[in-house]
Amino acid sequence: MSYDAATDRYVPISWDDAFALIGEELRGLASPDEASFYTSGRLSNEATFLYQLMVREYGTNNLPDCSNMCHEASGRALKASLATGKGTADLRDWEECDALFVLGVNAASNAPRMLTALSDAVRRGAQVVHVNPLVEVGATRTIVPHEFVDMALFKSTATSTMNLQVRLGGDLALIRGMSKVVFEAAEADPSVLDTAFLRAYTNGLEDYRALVDATPWAELVRQSGLSEERIREAAAIYLGSERTVISWCLGVSQHEHGVDTVREIVNLLLLRGNVGRPGTGPSPVRGHSNVQGNRTCGIDHRPPAWTDRLAEVCRIDPPRHAGLDTVKTIRGMHDGTVKVFVGMGGNFVLAAPDTPYTAEGLSRCRLTVQVSTKLNRSHLVHGEKALILPCLGRTERDQQQSGPQG
Repeated sequence: MSYDAATDRYVPISWDDAFALIGEELRGLASPDEASFYTSGRLSNEATFLYQLMVREYGTNNLPDCSNMCHEASGRALKASLATGKGTADLRDWEECDALFVLGVNAASNAPRMLTALSDAVRRGAQVVHVNPLVEVGATRTIVPHEFVDMALFKSTATSTMNLQVRLGGDLALIRGMSKVVFEAAEADPSVLDTAFLRAYTNGLEDYRALVDATPWAELVRQSGLSEERIREAAAIYLGSERTVISWCLGVSQHEHGVDTVREIVNLLLLRGNVGRPGTGPSPVRGHSNVQGNRTCGIDHRPPAWTDRLAEVCRIDPPRHAGLDTVKTIRGMHDGTVKVFVGMGGNFVLAAPDTPYTAEGLSRCRLTVQVSTKLNRSHLVHGEKALILPCLGRTERDQQQSGPQG
């Protein structure tokens, strides 16, 4: 479909004409960096790899994606602390941990399959602590859909053993307070700290201890919104656990102090060697089904480490300079440095943090292209020229009366 300014409607267009229009606009740019290519986290690994290959062969690293707006803070913090942008805990670790801390997650609406793991953990005796300004229903009890008797009898099971209602952004102060209790306990019993692990795999312990010691309880209470007693209760659960997983979602990462909070979480885990063992580790909860796959397959505005290998194997000359992330792409639309926007899936105008500002930016583009499985709000907010290119979802087949379509 192509936007017709005269009628203010989308009208049919052939694939050949659509591709010709895209090619004409891209060739007409003064630099490939005047185009930006967005990616949704629901793409397959194969589609993702081919998409970034096309973009880099075209000549730009302007590859913003949905993770810029959700777990960019997690990736930056984990990379700095653990040299990997990924969490180290998977579902098996959730099943083996003694304590599970869940920060900034509304599992019932955003990660419903997570409710089963939470209720299973409580059933087997693990301590499950939810940290959120609002105590969501899913953070207390749930009815597990695959338990047919429970469904029929409306029988719910607990999903937590403790709920801590922090102030907005108070997670960092809570974690810092828990570390403070750990260091206090280590003064009486040095074995509280995993000294062998800390000596072998970490650095900066004494600097962190000094930082924690210098943070007064009054400030931690003020920033967290919790009493010192409640923080100590949470720390007691951590100290009583041999294997701990700490999980978080956008309530932590989409905050001004998101990177600092995630690094604080990792520091707390490291104090007792809760990284790299079964039943332990940091566990960011992704918002889309394949955000991590996107990054692994090259969707990153920063050139990946394997750029030279990509050039060698695929016989292209990819750019080596950093491109634009989501926020810089939107700013580029406003200042005129981004003239063409291509959205591979997603709902860009509503996914970005400032809807009116994003919409205004898109309207200033010469061309916007949306590749979509279904219509969404972003199709109503477009540039001077606009295309909607329909595609099938990964589980769909184009079966028509004449037979399977190619």
